[in-house]
Amino acid sequence: MHLSIKIIMASFQRLISCIFVLFLLSLAFACEARVLLENNANDQGFVRVNGAHFELNGSPFLFNGFNSYWLMHVAAEPSERYKVTEVLREASSAGLSVCRTWAFSDGGDRALQISPGVYDERVFQGLDFVISEAKKYGVRLILSFVNNYNDFGGKAQYVQWARSAGAQINGDDDFYTNYITKDYYKNHIKKIVTRFNTITGMTYKNDSTIMAWELMNEPRNQADYSGNTLNAWVQEMASFVKSIDNKHLLEIGMEGFYGDSVPERKSVNPGYQVGTDFISNHLIKEIDFATIHAYTDQWLSGQSDDAQMIFMQRWMTSHWQDAKNILKKPLVLAEFGKSSRDPGYNQNIRDTFMSTTYRNIYSLAKDGGTMGGSLIWQLVAQGMENYKDGYCIELGKNPSTAGIITSQSHAMTALAHLVKI
Repeated sequence: MHLSIKIIMASFQRLISCIFVLFLLSLAFACEARVLLENNANDQGFVRVNGAHFELNGSPFLFNGFNSYWLMHVAAEPSERYKVTEVLREASSAGLSVCRTWAFSDGGDRALQISPGVYDERVFQGLDFVISEAKKYGVRLILSFVNNYNDFGGKAQYVQWARSAGAQINGDDDFYTNYITKDYYKNHIKKIVTRFNTITGMTYKNDSTIMAWELMNEPRNQADYSGNTLNAWVQEMASFVKSIDNKHLLEIGMEGFYGDSVPERKSVNPGYQVGTDFISNHLIKEIDFATIHAYTDQWLSGQSDDAQMIFMQRWMTSHWQDAKNILKKPLVLAEFGKSSRDPGYNQNIRDTFMSTTYRNIYSLAKDGGTMGGSLIWQLVAQGMENYKDGYCIELGKNPSTAGIITSQSHAMTALAHLVKI
């Protein structure tokens, strides 16, 4: 009787071992299948660059888009997620197909990164929601990794963290050169790019809903106006991003200020430099497309609307020429707008500014698609008074502006089928 029990127990243990091995094998096959499914489902859906123009599924891709930096911050609170849905739904209805938003919030209220390498899962799930809603409404995302400014932490927060870790730092611009801040930043990039979306069931780096990554919102370096320090940082960080994700496009997040590499172009700047060099920074091969921002009402404060528009046209045209002839990469007007806080502002002034800017974008895009699109600053939902910065647009409350935006969306979509590459 005792021997029989031993035999039965041994057989049972072998059965358990076999079941466990089969479970591990099935788990491994499931993981491999998920990765293959992600890759196959998205491989044809990524926006790509071919020379100086964007392509999607082998055809030219031109777009009209918008900024809504606040999406993750709001979505971190589930009861407020309807605002994200509202903006993405209205934007999609207006034909807006690309949205630029923050994938950072370093320290402070609703922080994504609470401290170096420590993340709030609740906020991360807010970003998961943003991506899943964008996918639902056919809006592609440009996700920015960090801020130049103190809002939502930015490079100042990284510097503060490094100081607390014992680093000898002179100022915030040491963010670009200090090895501790650079390691913190690289860790954040990796955390974002390799994130597994709890809603879509897909890692970010395999999701074609994301059009591009952005290294920094409006990088500036007051410690080195030549642009050389920023150049070294861009090269290092761009190479790092591409080492873990070579599917998505990558851009810097620059405003477009010219630097020392082409001195004669400095005359195009609005009277000052910010430590960047539009040409040399964008010649880095890992950077897929160039960006410019334009705030004529701030940069040329006090000048007439006509003078500001003349500057705007020159600003866009000069960068378009350089993107086409020197960089040989697509160009995006990634931020522009007209503030309601300007003296003498009215709705007609904003609409006229937007219509003229959109016409210029369309005209430049017709010639080979180098001007790939633009992103208005910015769209908000109803009940977001705390976010209003003078540039905010509620599509539902601004029918004339919404009509101008929709017309541009349709024009750019139609042009993508006609443009000669």
